[in-house]
This record gives sequence, structure tokens and C-alpha cells, in this order.
Amino acid sequence: MKFFLYYFLLFIIYSILGWCIEVIFCSIIDKKLTSRGFLIGPYCPIYGWAALLMILSLHKYINDPIVVFVMGALIASILEYITSFCMEKIFHARWWDYSTKTFNINGRICLDNSILFGLLCLILLYVVNPYVIKGIEMIPKPYFFVLSSSLFTAFLIDNIVTFKIMFNIRTLTKTIKKDYTEEMTKKVRKILAEQSYITRHILHAFPNLTIIGKEIKKHRFLHKKTSK
Repeated sequence: MKFFLYYFLLFIIYSILGWCIEVIFCSIIDKKLTSRGFLIGPYCPIYGWAALLMILSLHKYINDPIVVFVMGALIASILEYITSFCMEKIFHARWWDYSTKTFNINGRICLDNSILFGLLCLILLYVVNPYVIKGIEMIPKPYFFVLSSSLFTAFLIDNIVTFKIMFNIRTLTKTIKKDYTEEMTKKVRKILAEQSYITRHILHAFPNLTIIGKEIKKHRFLHKKTSK
């Protein structure tokens, strides 16, 4: 149990730090405070998963910064691609799109982000993680279990509520009598804007949210068919 809670605490710390990075970076670009994150709470799980993968798999290369940089960029990029692909398949929506950036793969990942992930990996392993581990180890045992258990419970509830909202959005798209991505996206965004704050936060977190219409699905099907 302690083993699980220890790594969960690492996961949630880096998810929160990732959320902070996203908010600061996007707020500077948008020139206004921009909330980020798929979930309701102030964390981005993709950063937590990426950090854990890097910590567990790259510690043996700690004496080779070049390998750490390359592998960190690769791990984070693969994770981002898989996350984008799975979220699109599950919810029938595209949450981010790098199609306008050079050296992108299917709009899901791009070279700019991969380089940034590599640099963040260096900072993570050489600067941040040693202090985070020392901080966790300094937490008294009773407080450690209370803190980590409470955070896990809150995180679990957040996931349940958020996924319920997202499946409601998926159901909503099926009721819209429109086939085209642009029309469906406008309709869904309009409906979401009229919902509660918990639901509306999706629009603020993902301003480029795009509902996948039938014309895109048909295009992909024909592309696969002709490429065989």
C-alpha cells in the first residue's frame, strides 16, 4: 500500500506541476489567464504519467544527459500521441491539433513540443525530482497516509465526474442532426457554454476542441481503403 501511495504522490505532484506549466505557458500566449487540464482539479495527468515513466526508465542513464534528453522527448511524445488517439476514439473529439506546426505527426505531436519535453525531462531528473523525493521522505508516516489517501480519493472522484461529463458530450453529439465537423463543433460548444461551470471548464481548457463529424470519418475510411 505504501509503495502505491508513494508513487501516486509522485504522480499527483508532477501532474500539478504540469498543470502549472500549461497554465503559465498558455496564459502568456493568449495574453490572459487560461485554465488548462482535462480534469476539474488543478492537474494534468499526462505530465504525471510522463514523469513517472521517465523517473522509472531513465534513472540508469542519469550519467548521460544526451540519452536522457532524447529518451525523455521520445517517451513524452509517444504518450501524447497515444493519449490524443485514445481520447479521440473514446469521445469522438479532437482535443488539440498541431497540424499547423511544422514536423507534426497527424496533428497529435510536433517537433517543438518534443524538444520542450526533452528539456523538461532534463530539469525533472537533474533538478526537481531529487528535491521532491527528499520532501516526500520528510513527511511523517501518519500524515503521509492521510495526505496521499485524501488526494487519491479526490482524484478518483474527479475522474468519475469528468468522464461522466465527457460521455454526456459524446451522447450529445449523436443527437445533433449534422454531419460536418464545423457544424457539430459549433453546436456542441454552444450547448456546453450554457451548462454549469464544471462542464464549461472543458471549453476553457481546450479552446481548439473539435467534434469529429461524419465527413472526416468517411474520408479516413476511404483513405484506408485506397491505401491498401
